[in-house]
Amino acid sequence: MKILFFDIETIPTDQSLQHSGLLEAQMQLDEGEIIKRLSLSAATARILCLAYALEPPADSSVTVLDGDEREIIQNFWKLATETNLFVGHNVLDFDLRFIYQRSVIHQIKPSREIPFARFRNSPIFDTMHEWSKWGREHISLDLLSKALGIPSPKECLDGSKVYPYYRAGKLSEICEYCKCDVDTVRQVYRRLTFAPAPAE
Repeated sequence: MKILFFDIETIPTDQSLQHSGLLEAQMQLDEGEIIKRLSLSAATARILCLAYALEPPADSSVTVLDGDEREIIQNFWKLATETNLFVGHNVLDFDLRFIYQRSVIHQIKPSREIPFARFRNSPIFDTMHEWSKWGREHISLDLLSKALGIPSPKECLDGSKVYPYYRAGKLSEICEYCKCDVDTVRQVYRRLTFAPAPAE
């Protein structure tokens, strides 16, 4: 079985940023809150990078796709053709949905149908929902990894800092953070499924 562990980082589009002044005036929000809101919608944000690991082998390295968003999306759908299980944290409600919506915007037809059905763990295994067993607890990856004794990827960077880092030209740091998220998700998945860690 091919398992794809993945995570995306998103930033506001230039067009949405041009209109953010109006939003700030209407809602009396600070810049950080506006950036956060814009970054979470596929209508106002784009994919900056996508990190993934495809298993087997169990010790496969994490790769990062960055640069042109169209190419990132096209490469994701190429990976999807050979994937049996998509694994990530909050990927059902955010990452996969965002990729699909940006595919529509770019008119990139998905290479396969991925059902967004809830209350199941295949072909999407969402570690956030699997931890709560579809309860109301929307636990963060940071808190879940700490509870499981797994190093948190959020210690040096978190989602709120992605756009400031991007603006400062720190793309390599963002990509490294995205890779750390994938490594953490992989460890969380193994704990939630009681799978043995790969041999050193």
